[in-house]
Amino acid sequence: MSYCKQEGKDKIIFVTKEDHEAPSNAELVADDPNDPYEDHGLILPNGDINWNCPCLGGMASGPCGQQFKEAFSCFHYSKEEVKGSDCVENFRNMQECMQRYPELYPQEDDNEPPKQTAETDEAAASTTTTTTDTDSASAAPAEPAPASEETAPTASPSTS
Repeated sequence: MSYCKQEGKDKIIFVTKEDHEAPSNAELVADDPNDPYEDHGLILPNGDINWNCPCLGGMASGPCGQQFKEAFSCFHYSKEEVKGSDCVENFRNMQECMQRYPELYPQEDDNEPPKQTAETDEAAASTTTTTTDTDSASAAPAEPAPASEETAPTASPSTS
């Protein structure tokens, strides 16, 4: 036995297995081109910013949402020759807010070396070379060590 109930703004529909087996008789409603919450991309048909666009990655909400909206709006509507050059203060406010919430807005550190893995450690170890005490201006990369200790190392011919 299927039935519906309303809970606030939500409509809950309980259906039976038989209801799912029958072909649907639902009528689809045509999309309203003037619906401001419909998927229109970043810019709505009237030129406004679509703050619900998934392309913003949720930046318009959260503790720094207002600062993000101010900075992004300033940039979007900027008429300066260097677009957004009049928005530096807005972006500074947004950055300061984001720095107060590092768990929500992690900082990318360009100076941080890439994380080492076992594979990269092995690759680095296999390409390590040694040099001898020769004139550094004319020194060539050292050859791998000979397999036998009986073989004496050979010197490269010097060019004069």
